[in-house]
Amino acid sequence: MYLQVAAHLLDHINIHISVSESKTHFQERNKPGYRGSHDGVIVYCLLANRLQFLKEQTAAKHQSVSRARATLCEIVATKILRKFHEDNSPEKAGSAGLLRLANVLVQGFDPFSGAPEDVARAGRYTHWPVQERGGNERKLTALELAILSESKTMMSSPACLRVVNAVYEGQVVYTPISFIDILPDHYKHHPVSLYDPRKAPLLDHYRLIVPKWRSLLESIQFMVLLGLYILTMVNRGNPSSLKLYESLFAVYSLGWILDEFAAIIEHGWAVHAQKTWSFLDVTFTVIFCAYLFTRVYDVLIPVAQDTGGTNSAALHILCVAAPVLLTRVAFSLMPDNIVFISMHAMMKDFLVLTFLTLWCVGGFFLALQWLLMTGEGSEPKWYTVAKWLLWIWFGLDGTGIQESVQFHVVLGPALIVAFAFLGNTLFLTILVAVLTNTFSRIVAAEAAEIQFRRAVLTFECVRSDAIFAYPPPSNMLALIFMLPLKLLVSARTFHTVHVAIVRVLNFPILLFISLYERNMFKFGESNRGLKSNQLLRWRFTGFNPHGDIEAVFEADPPPGAIDEAGELDGLSELGFTDDGISRSSRDIRKPVVFRLSNSKSRDDTLTMLGRGWSPGAEGIGPSQETGDS
Repeated sequence: MYLQVAAHLLDHINIHISVSESKTHFQERNKPGYRGSHDGVIVYCLLANRLQFLKEQTAAKHQSVSRARATLCEIVATKILRKFHEDNSPEKAGSAGLLRLANVLVQGFDPFSGAPEDVARAGRYTHWPVQERGGNERKLTALELAILSESKTMMSSPACLRVVNAVYEGQVVYTPISFIDILPDHYKHHPVSLYDPRKAPLLDHYRLIVPKWRSLLESIQFMVLLGLYILTMVNRGNPSSLKLYESLFAVYSLGWILDEFAAIIEHGWAVHAQKTWSFLDVTFTVIFCAYLFTRVYDVLIPVAQDTGGTNSAALHILCVAAPVLLTRVAFSLMPDNIVFISMHAMMKDFLVLTFLTLWCVGGFFLALQWLLMTGEGSEPKWYTVAKWLLWIWFGLDGTGIQESVQFHVVLGPALIVAFAFLGNTLFLTILVAVLTNTFSRIVAAEAAEIQFRRAVLTFECVRSDAIFAYPPPSNMLALIFMLPLKLLVSARTFHTVHVAIVRVLNFPILLFISLYERNMFKFGESNRGLKSNQLLRWRFTGFNPHGDIEAVFEADPPPGAIDEAGELDGLSELGFTDDGISRSSRDIRKPVVFRLSNSKSRDDTLTMLGRGWSPGAEGIGPSQETGDS
C-alpha cells in the first residue's frame, strides 16, 4: 500500500523515483504557478518506502536490491527537502519559510489517506483501540519515519537541522500524535505554527512539552531520584532515617517509572530505544521492580530478625542500581558525546552476540551434566560446572580443564578443550571484531550520528499525554483522580480542570519560562547593550581569555558599519565582472594598495581607485597618474 500511494503521488506531479528524473521535479518547481503543496507528502511517502524496503531486505533473494532502493529513497527525499529549504530560506521567505518547512517534517499524514474505506479497513493492522483525536488518528510524521528508518543523511541536512533546532527551542510548536495516552486530553489540537511569547498567556502549560524545557525538567527529576537513592543507601544503618528516605525514594521512583512507561508507549519502543540511555532506564526499572517485590515480601512474610536494616535482601538488590544510575548521569550530561553514542549502538551488538554465545555454551553445559549422570563417585554441582565454563570463557582460570576427567576420561577433556578454543578464542574474537567495526562506522559518520541523536531527543520530548504535565510523584495522583474524572465530565470540563491544576502545580516553572522567553524575545530585537539584560546574558565564557572571539560575532554591529558594508558590497561597481576579471585592472598599470581602514566613505574609495593611489602606500601619491590618464 505504501508503494501504491507513493507511486500515485509521484506520478501526480510527473516525477519518478530516480536520481536523473528527479531533476524534472526541480524544473517544475521553478515554473510559474507551482505551489509545492505535495512536497510534504512526497518526503513522507519516500521515507515510508524506505522503511518498507529496509524490512524487505531481510529476504536473501532481494537483499541488495531492497537496500539500494532504500538508499535511493533517502537520497531523493533529501534532495527534495534541500530544494524546498532553498526556496524557503530565511533570506527569501523569513519565518513563513520555516513554517512551510516544518509542515513537511512534523505534520501528520495518514498512510491510508485517499484509499477507499473498505481498503483501509481491511488493510490496517489490528492493534490497541485508537483514541479519538478529532480526525488526527493513525497519523505519522515524516520526522518519525526518518527516525524509524534511521535516515541519518537526511537528518543531518541543513533543512532538517533547521526544523529540529526550531522545535527544540520552541519556535515551532504543534500537538504531537501519539500511539497511546495514559491520561488523554484531546480537547484542543494545535496545528504546526510559530510561537510568539508576546501573544501567549503568561502561564502557558504547553511550554512544558518544549524539548528545551522538557529535557531540563527531566534532568532535574532524575537528579532528585539519584539524591533520594543516595540518601537511602547512606542511611541503611539508621532504621529511623531509613524508613523516611526509603519511603520517599520508593514513592518518587514509582512516579518516575510511570513517566518512563508513558514515554515508551507515546511513540513506541522503536523510537524510544533510539535514546542513548534508554537501556539504562529499562535496567533500573527492572532492578527497582525486583527490589519492590522483595521489600513487600519482607514486610508481609518476615523471614529474618532484621529485615528492615542492612540485612534486608531488598536493600541488597537496590545496591545493584548504583552503577546504572551513576552511568545514567554521564549519559544525561553529555548526550552528544560520540563515546556514549557508540556505547548505545555497541550494546545492541553485544547483547545479540552474548545471547548466541550463551546458547552455544548451553550445549556444552548440558553435555557435561549428562556425562556426570553416567559417572560414579563425587560429582561437582551444576553451578560449579557453570563457574568453570565461565572462567574458561574469559580466560581467568583453568580449573575446569584439570577437573574435566571427573566427567569422562576421554570425552570430558575433549569437550572442555573444544569449549576453550571456541569460547575464549573464536567467540571473543568475533565479539571484539564486531564491536570494533560498529565503533569505527559510528566515528566515521560522527556528525550525522550526533545530529540524528539530537533529532531523536527533540522528537521524543514533544509529547501529547497530559500525564507529563504532572511531575513525579504527582503523576500517580493524577492517574488515580483525573482518569476517573475524565469518564464523568465532558471533554471541555476535563480540559479546564486539567489546565487549572497544571498551572497551579507548575506555577514557579511556568512563570520563569514565560518571563525568560518574553525577555529574550525582546532582547533579540532591541539593543544588546541594555543593562537590564546583562544578567540573563551572563555566561561562563567570561572566564575564558578567548571568550571575546565568540562574543564579537554575537554582538550587533553599529548602524554605520552596516550601511558602509552595504555600500561596499557592490563589487561590480568597483570594476569586478561576473567572470572574475577586473575591468579596471586593465587600465591600472601600477600597483594599487587599498586599505579599507583608511577609507572614509565609498566615494573616497572610488576616487582613490580612479586616481590610482591609496593613502599609506609607499611611492604612490595623488600626483602619480597612470600612463593612460
